[in-house]
Amino acid sequence: MDIQETYVTDALAYHAQAPAGKLRICPTKPLHTQQDLALAYSPGVAAPSEAIAKDKRKIYEYTAKGNLVGIVSDGTAVLGLGNVGPEAAKPVMEGKAVLLKKFAGIDAFDIELSTQSSAEVIQAITAIAPTFGAINLEDIKAPACFEIEETLRERLQIPIMHDDQHGTAIVVAAALRNALALAHKDIRHARVVMHGAGAGAIACAKLLLALGVAPTHMTLCDSQGVIRTDRPALHPSKAAFATDRPIHTLQEAISGQDVFIGLSKADVLTQAQVRSMAKQPIIFALANPNPEISYEAAKAARPDVIIATGRSDYPNQINNVLSFPYIFRGALDVQATQINEAMKLAAVEALAELAQQPVPASVEQAYGQQGLSFGEAYLLPKPFDPRLLALVSTAVAQAAIHTGVAMQPIQDWTAYRERLARLVTDEETLQR
Repeated sequence: MDIQETYVTDALAYHAQAPAGKLRICPTKPLHTQQDLALAYSPGVAAPSEAIAKDKRKIYEYTAKGNLVGIVSDGTAVLGLGNVGPEAAKPVMEGKAVLLKKFAGIDAFDIELSTQSSAEVIQAITAIAPTFGAINLEDIKAPACFEIEETLRERLQIPIMHDDQHGTAIVVAAALRNALALAHKDIRHARVVMHGAGAGAIACAKLLLALGVAPTHMTLCDSQGVIRTDRPALHPSKAAFATDRPIHTLQEAISGQDVFIGLSKADVLTQAQVRSMAKQPIIFALANPNPEISYEAAKAARPDVIIATGRSDYPNQINNVLSFPYIFRGALDVQATQINEAMKLAAVEALAELAQQPVPASVEQAYGQQGLSFGEAYLLPKPFDPRLLALVSTAVAQAAIHTGVAMQPIQDWTAYRERLARLVTDEETLQR
């Protein structure tokens, strides 16, 4: 049995171990006596129901809504598997739920919808929204995901985030901010080529523009080549980035450029193309499991390259888990009505700055690596860095308050950070 077969066997056994799956529901209040039962259900439950009927905002005080995220998928774009349907999406959605719990102490229900109609997905989420403090859209194909997210943001007064778009974009932007600093390049002058024009790529492009990349320095390519203004029937999501410059292929687009970001498929970037890039090029080859160019091939072509991938077995993994738990934590804690651009940019800055701080010994022990420090092989914090929760969540919460989308502003930031520092430890103690 080879390594891949062993991994599949281990993964199936992990998920099948009783109880099957990765989630369960546990009560948060005592249920030991008749009095406990009377308070939890009848007749005691009538009191909070009556209070909420008089003031819907009381739902945050008397129910779990304020710490509950709905993870919703139609199964049309699951990992690298494609449109495999809602049933096959469920293990992935359960996985997102356990990451929210593990890294940010957030409870989540996964909801897989048996429809591929955008209108029906929107209708279903709108109908169940009173249950949740936020909605995490997941593994929904483009361009449907754009319409679904935009419509829900207009209809609902809770945070809506398609993690495949914005979680990816936040981590990419943080890594690029640090890579440019190491290469002594100003983001306002950096020339960026993106290969791939799906949900994640479009979100990355938008956030990088917000971070400071000049629109004239951004080129998007897809399977047909450079996205140009003269291409017929361009979807609006692509049309916003179309160029009229006399370039048609990735080969033409990448020559002399500073940055390549791939969110497409394996082996689309050649060593010759890497050699044609500017001095100290930056390459984020994020196709999984096999990147647009391998780490080894990129380094062989240009020893001065700064490279990140989506893989954990190479330096600088671009991993959404660095962003989405803390985005939702900060948004929930101030009862934000949305996740806006300022909140995403705050997460970018917090991630980038944390990577520049000394790495705790506990992190080095967790990863079996000594001497971790900010540099070309360490652009981002590690997922098990315990400082992520307090630093990123606080930055997001502060941005929500500053932009006026927080319904419950935090007054004592020291107490808030201390609570976050205890949160995951307390949750793990409860689970043991």
